[in-house]
Amino acid sequence: MANGTTILIALTLGVVFLGLIGYLAMMYNGLVRLKRDTNEAWSNIDVLLKQRSDEIPKLVDAAQEYMDYEQEVMNEITQARNKVQKASSPQAKAEADEQMRGALGNFFAVAEDYPNLKSSEQFQQLQQRVSEIEDQIADRREFYNQSVNNYNTRIHQIPYNLMANAIGCSDKELFKATEKEKQDVSVSKQFEQ
Repeated sequence: MANGTTILIALTLGVVFLGLIGYLAMMYNGLVRLKRDTNEAWSNIDVLLKQRSDEIPKLVDAAQEYMDYEQEVMNEITQARNKVQKASSPQAKAEADEQMRGALGNFFAVAEDYPNLKSSEQFQQLQQRVSEIEDQIADRREFYNQSVNNYNTRIHQIPYNLMANAIGCSDKELFKATEKEKQDVSVSKQFEQ
C-alpha cells in the first residue's frame, strides 16, 4: 500500500509540475504574442508613412507644372517628408506626421487657386491616393494604440507581471496626438480671405 501511495503522490506532483510548466509557457507565449502584435502594428504605420512619402514627390511634380511661384509650399512639404522619414519613436513620428498633414493641408489649399491643376486627372488621382493613405494611417494609429494598451495592461497584471519582469518586458509608447492636434479648430479662420 505504501508503494501505491508513493506512486500516486509522485504522479500528482508530476502532473502539478507539468501543469505549472504549461501555465508558465502559456504566460510567456501570451506576452511574446502581444509584444509581436505591437511591433507589427508599428510596422504597419511605418509602411503607410513610407507609401505616403513615396506619393508626395509624384504629387509635387504634378503640381509644379501649374504652381510656378509656390516654392514655400513645396519646401514645407519636402521638409515635412524628410522629418517623417527620420523619425523613429512614436512621439517623433506623431510630431512629424502632424507636420506632414499640415503641409499637405497648405498644399491642397494653395492648389485650389489653380483651376488647371485641380482639373488635372493625374493630380486628382494622386490627391485621392494621399487622402486614402491618410485615412489608413489614422486607422492604423488607432490599432497600434489598442495593441500597445493591451500589451502594457497585460505586463502589469498579476501573475503576468512576474513573468514580464523576468523576461525584461517594459511599457511601450503610445502614438499620441501632439498639443497642436488637440487644439480646437477655428472654422472662422477657414473663411477669412
